[in-house]
Amino acid sequence: MSVDNKMQLHNQLNIAQGKYTYFLLAIAASAIAFSTQVTKESVFAFSLIPLGLAVLSWGLSFYCGCQNIRYSNSNTIANIELLRVQMGEHPDVQTHPQLMQVASEGIRSAFKANTGKLCSYNNWQFRFILIGAVFFIVWRLLEMAIRTAGN
Repeated sequence: MSVDNKMQLHNQLNIAQGKYTYFLLAIAASAIAFSTQVTKESVFAFSLIPLGLAVLSWGLSFYCGCQNIRYSNSNTIANIELLRVQMGEHPDVQTHPQLMQVASEGIRSAFKANTGKLCSYNNWQFRFILIGAVFFIVWRLLEMAIRTAGN
């Protein structure tokens, strides 16, 4: 496979991952807004606790999505810096072989650490969306049970 084809596939994957992250961010924000809207005239009751937990989960999902984007951007910058070092264009390293090797290893190490965090935030972003959905359903069922028992 040519370098151009690999770069094209890498770019497509990055675009798809970005869209996925933003999609989940939109879901979390919409779910929080919807929950706020449906309870705008409610008074505090213990039956709202599952909804509060749902909103908390969606808020954590949103946070994880933002961190995912942050680490993704950090990795992009690390890739740019690594290319600059390898091409001898980095002003602090230039073409000094030992400095190029040390800088490359340091950047790769940071990239690897960032990738681990990025993957973790990506996984938790999705999990918190689902946890929030479960709490929301529990809240709706609890509200229905309370209304049924009241009749």
